[in-house]
Amino acid sequence: MANTNAAFNAPSMEEFEALLSETFGVQENPEGTVVRGRIVGIDREAVIIDVGLKTEGRVYLKEFQNESGELTVKIGDMVDVYVERYENMRGEAVLSRDKARREETWVELEKAQGEGRQVEGVIFSRVKGGFTVDLNGATAFLPGSQVDVRPLRDISHLMNIPQKFLVLKMDYNRGNIVVSRRAVLEEQRAEQRAEIVENLAEGQIVEGIVKNITDYGVFIDLGGVDGLLHVTDISWKRINHPSEALSLGESVKVIIIKISDNKRLSLGIKQLEADPWSNVDGRFKTGERYKGKVTNITDYGAFVELDNSIEGLIHISELSWTKKSLHPQKSVSVGEEVEVMILEIDLTKRRISLGMKQCLPNPWESFAAAHAPGTEITGEVRNITEFGLFIAVSDEIDGMVHLNDLSRTEPGEAAIKKYKKGETVTAKILEVDIDKERVALGIKQLDGEEDSSGAGSRLKKGETVTCTVKNVTDNGLEVMIDDIEGFIRKAELSRDRSEQRPQRFAVGDKIDAKVIGSDRGKGASLSIKALEIEEEKEAVAQYGSADSGASLGDILGAALRKKEEQDKGKA
Repeated sequence: MANTNAAFNAPSMEEFEALLSETFGVQENPEGTVVRGRIVGIDREAVIIDVGLKTEGRVYLKEFQNESGELTVKIGDMVDVYVERYENMRGEAVLSRDKARREETWVELEKAQGEGRQVEGVIFSRVKGGFTVDLNGATAFLPGSQVDVRPLRDISHLMNIPQKFLVLKMDYNRGNIVVSRRAVLEEQRAEQRAEIVENLAEGQIVEGIVKNITDYGVFIDLGGVDGLLHVTDISWKRINHPSEALSLGESVKVIIIKISDNKRLSLGIKQLEADPWSNVDGRFKTGERYKGKVTNITDYGAFVELDNSIEGLIHISELSWTKKSLHPQKSVSVGEEVEVMILEIDLTKRRISLGMKQCLPNPWESFAAAHAPGTEITGEVRNITEFGLFIAVSDEIDGMVHLNDLSRTEPGEAAIKKYKKGETVTAKILEVDIDKERVALGIKQLDGEEDSSGAGSRLKKGETVTCTVKNVTDNGLEVMIDDIEGFIRKAELSRDRSEQRPQRFAVGDKIDAKVIGSDRGKGASLSIKALEIEEEKEAVAQYGSADSGASLGDILGAALRKKEEQDKGKA
C-alpha cells in the first residue's frame, strides 16, 4: 500500500523539469540570444566561456584576434557572445563572438537610423547595382546612386577607407541594411553652403568660376556654393544661349541679386553695367528714322539693334506695305543693316516698336493719287474666293470685286464662276481706302447705269430716317428708304441683346433708324441701337440727371409720355 501511495505522489515530467530548472538556475532556452559570460580558459584553438549553462561553450580564437593576429582577451574577462545552440553532440554550448558583435551593431544601427545619426563603415566589395559596406560586423548595401552627389565611374579611391554613412532602410528578418554616402555629402554641403551664404549679402560683388552651362543660364561656383546666373541677367543685349557669352572654367565677376529663403543665390552680370534703357527717351524719338543691324529673326518679326544693348522689334506687318504673308526671312537677314522708323517707345515694358515700310513710299497713297473713283482699270485675276475676285491693279496692289459688284442680271455666286485665275479683266474703281489698304472695284458699274446701292451716299451719316422692311434674313433686315436700299445688321437691331432678333420684324414694317455708314453691296448701313442710345441720352439730359435722384425708368417714362402727347397733337 505504501508503494502504491508513493507511485501516486511521484512528480510529473513537467514538474521535474521545473524543479531541475529551479535547482540549477536555468530559465528558458537561450538559443538565438546574446548572453554575457566569463572566460575560464584558453587553449590552442578556442576560448572557453562559461555563460551559466550546463556546460561551457567554445569560441574560435580568431573571433578574439585583431588584424595582427594578437589575442585581445584573457582569462577572467567578461564578454558578450551569441548562443547558436544550447548544446552540440559533445554536450557543449555553441557560441559566437562575431554574431554577438553583429547583434550589438544591429541595435546600434537601429538607434542611429531613428536618430538620423551618421555611422562609420568601410566599402569592401562591388556587387550588382552597388557596393557592400562593413558596418562594424554588419554587412550593408550601398546603391550606386547613393555613392556620391554626382555619378562616379571609378570609386577605387573610396574602397577600404573608413567613411560616414546614413542608414536609409533596415529589415532585421531579411538581414538587409541599405546605406547612403551621398546623403552624408549633401548634409555636409548644406552646412557649408549655409555657412558661406551667411557671409554673403544681396548687392555684394563676388568672383566665381563657370561650373555648368544650360539653356536657361549658367551655374557659378563661388567657392563652395553655387549660384544661378540666368540667361536674361548675363547681358543687356539679346542672348539666345549662355554659351554665346561665357565658357566653362571662365572666371567671372558677378553681383548677388537675391538670396532666397532656402539659401539659393541669383546672380547677375549685366547689373554691373549702367542700364542702357535709363536714357532711351533722350536718345530716341517716335517718328524719327534710324539705322540698325538685324540681330534675330522670328516668325512674328525681326529684332534690330539700334544702339549698344538697345533693340527694337519690326513686327511682320510693318516690314512691307504689300507683302503681308511673307516670312520675315524673305525681307531681311541677320547682320543686315536696315533703316527703320520708331513707331512706339514703351519704357515700362522696355520695348521699342519699329517699322521698316514707313521708310519707303506708301504705294497706297501713290495709287490713290493717280486713280480717282470712277477710273477704269485693267488687270489680271490673281485670286478667286467665295466672296469675290482679286485683280492686280499695280505691281504691288490688288483690288477686290465683291460678289455684289460682278453683275446686275445674275447673282454673284453664279457670275463669279465665269472668271478664271490669270484672266485679264476690266473694272471700275469704286473706292480707295488708304488707311485700311483696300481698293474696291466693280464690274457691273462699267455699264454706266446708276447703282441704287450707291444712292446711299445721298443720306448723311448720323441722320435719322424712317425705312420699310423689305426682307428679313438671319443676319439682319433689308430695308428701303424711299428709293434707297439699306441694311440693318442683327447686332444693330436693339441695344438689348435679347431683342437683337430679326424675326421680331415682318416685311412691310416701318422702322426708325439712324444712318451709321454705307454697306457695300447693300446700300446704306442703319442702326436702331444707335437711335435708342441717342434718345436715351436726350431723355436723361432733358428730364433728369445723376444728381436729381430720378431713376432711368422714371426719366424714360416721362420722355415716352411726352412723345405720346406730341403724337396725339399731330393727329
